[in-house]
Amino acid sequence: MSSQSKNETAAHPADRLGRKQIIRVILIISFIFLALGAVFVVLFQSLVNRDPGASAPLEAVTQYRYEYAEASNGMKLHALVTKPAYVSLETVNDNVALTDKVGVNGGFFYEGSLVSMGVVNGHPVNGDGYGGGGENMKYARGTLVWDGEADSLSVQVVSKASELKVKDHTRFWAQGGISMSIGRDDAWVRQAEAEHAPFPDEDRLRTGAVFDDRGSLYLVVSENEGTLADFRSAVLETFGDGRLVDGIFLDGDGSSQLSSKEMMLRGDNRPVVQMVRIMK
Repeated sequence: MSSQSKNETAAHPADRLGRKQIIRVILIISFIFLALGAVFVVLFQSLVNRDPGASAPLEAVTQYRYEYAEASNGMKLHALVTKPAYVSLETVNDNVALTDKVGVNGGFFYEGSLVSMGVVNGHPVNGDGYGGGGENMKYARGTLVWDGEADSLSVQVVSKASELKVKDHTRFWAQGGISMSIGRDDAWVRQAEAEHAPFPDEDRLRTGAVFDDRGSLYLVVSENEGTLADFRSAVLETFGDGRLVDGIFLDGDGSSQLSSKEMMLRGDNRPVVQMVRIMK
């Protein structure tokens, strides 16, 4: 065998080793590209399927109008008017004016626990445990309910979420408060007392949510203080052109807070557990 043949024969194992290494590197690089491609697909799908309001800044929310009115009794009211389909309930544990979100404060709370119902699509907004929002604690109270299937609003006096009447229990929200009993001027005080409305006769900041017969939702916060009766009277006088159907009082006093591009109301600067948020 010539020296050239010997050299060629000796080179074959090294060549085979080199080819194996090259194949291994190619496979590793291919795997990396496949993994990166999978990550890209997941990220793209999450962006496409994401609720557009989930992280929308204040300026990006447009599906509402801002209204201001001063009633004849001196109550100064600020309202965010929207459709209930654009609304959700959300735990914030902050002052509403500091959230960079559009909406108003929600129901009653104690420390970090919700005392009022706050349920979205069958799930309590503050967790499944005590104070999660799955009930109106202690008393059956007026609860504003949006039935997503029927696209309709109602006020239902309930204690637990299981008592709510909606067509689809996976598509609704329910915000607890105190019945405003619009259209029942002779009985609203009695009903509010039965629901143990706190401090009805004291001058305090007030928040409420009312709706009209066209399906518009008004989230209303007072700039100045008044009794429950003062606030109710002012809302009926100034919003809805006489077409308001019903509504609820929400938490008030220092918890009365509003956030929008047009106005910020901070109450007494306290944090609240939950807000009624306009998402789009």
